[in-house]
Amino acid sequence: MGRDGCCDRGAERLASPPRVPRLRPLLLLVFALCYTSHRGHCQVSIQCHIQKCTTDFVSLTSHLTPALDVFDVEFCKALRAYSACTHRTAKSCRGNLVFHSALLGISDLMSQRNCSRDGPTSSTHPEIQPEPCNYHSRTQHAHTHQHAHTHARPGYLFCGLFGDPHLRTFKDSFQTCKVEGAWPLIDNDFLSVQVTNVPVVTGSSATATNKITIIFKPFEDCTDQRVYQAVTDDLPAAFVDGTVSSGDPSHNINGNNGASTGKVRALWISERSPGRHVELHAGYIGVTVIVRQLGHYLTLAVRIPEEMANAFDATQDLQLCLNGCPTSERIDQGGHLSLPLPPPALGLQLQQPRDQRHPAHTHTHTAPYSAPKVFSVEGARARCKEQLEVQDIYFHSCVFDLLTTGDANFTAAAFSAMKDMENLHPHRERWRIFPSSSTHTSQPITWLLLLMLSALGPALV
Repeated sequence: MGRDGCCDRGAERLASPPRVPRLRPLLLLVFALCYTSHRGHCQVSIQCHIQKCTTDFVSLTSHLTPALDVFDVEFCKALRAYSACTHRTAKSCRGNLVFHSALLGISDLMSQRNCSRDGPTSSTHPEIQPEPCNYHSRTQHAHTHQHAHTHARPGYLFCGLFGDPHLRTFKDSFQTCKVEGAWPLIDNDFLSVQVTNVPVVTGSSATATNKITIIFKPFEDCTDQRVYQAVTDDLPAAFVDGTVSSGDPSHNINGNNGASTGKVRALWISERSPGRHVELHAGYIGVTVIVRQLGHYLTLAVRIPEEMANAFDATQDLQLCLNGCPTSERIDQGGHLSLPLPPPALGLQLQQPRDQRHPAHTHTHTAPYSAPKVFSVEGARARCKEQLEVQDIYFHSCVFDLLTTGDANFTAAAFSAMKDMENLHPHRERWRIFPSSSTHTSQPITWLLLLMLSALGPALV
């Protein structure tokens, strides 16, 4: 007979453990028969889990030796856990010879070791020490200790910025803002994110992002401060000091199937597409940041744990991701405009970004700039629908951007922003946001025209 029966090598070790010398002969015989039989022959009922109970007991005791001071205590805890396991599966194991022999063996071993029937038991899932530079490991460990037998995941928030610019806040409020110049998106005790916006077309209040600065602040022994900066036509795959990571490679990262893919550092940069798409991962605080360049301008998407996002004081209250744009900087006015108006004059001159550091390389970007053109409302809608099938706020933002700038790159920006949101936003049921007036067939276009009038107002005077 082969040695691949239904009971594993642990059963053989239990049958004659060197540190437990007087196991009942009947139990020895049953385990020997089970071990040497073909797989499946010793399973009287497929619902009987005595084999798992036995395997867990062997696992809990395999490291114990009589020389250890805690041998008796730990062995008795393992026996009580073994006994409890047999009680849980007793109903489905009636008539199972292995099960009834195990009961006799447990009783015999408890008598030999003077183990009480009542008392603490060993866990079949030994406590794993948290990895100090892995946010999820730390929070899971803390939560498990506070709420036994539960494994709640920490809450995350999402913020995104793209286009002219369109802002999605932590509260899923969608706004279109002016915010020309430098503005903080996030500013807390762990992370600062600032964007710089410049006018998109001459005479318009609409702007777009041409610079992003991200500061990862020092955190215990995990990382010192790191600064990342991206500007138009310079999307580096390194921090400003030239490094691409920080911290010791001390914690595991899991793949899509949950399996560990190896050790990673507390903070690292991943270049997905040279000069076009970079991701920054701060495992020590649970933060992921995606930065892209599409056409002349940059887009940003951030996922951050709620407790980290809320770690700020009164001097850090100006955060667009947290509180949205100031009322005076809003273009959309809440999206609650319903009067039909004719389309504004189009064809304003598109602003060209300047690259003072590399003036000789202004036309070498990996995604060639599209020449601006004049889109009709229906033409803009058709163009946006090529990539954005659902007519949610990303679709309407795309149409607005095309009508405002004539720059077809904003179509790709809206599409990428939507995809980044889907990758990072923790709540699928909140992904889709529709303009408040979209229940009426004529209202989406009206909303866009009013939005454009607000943005282009200075140019029409």
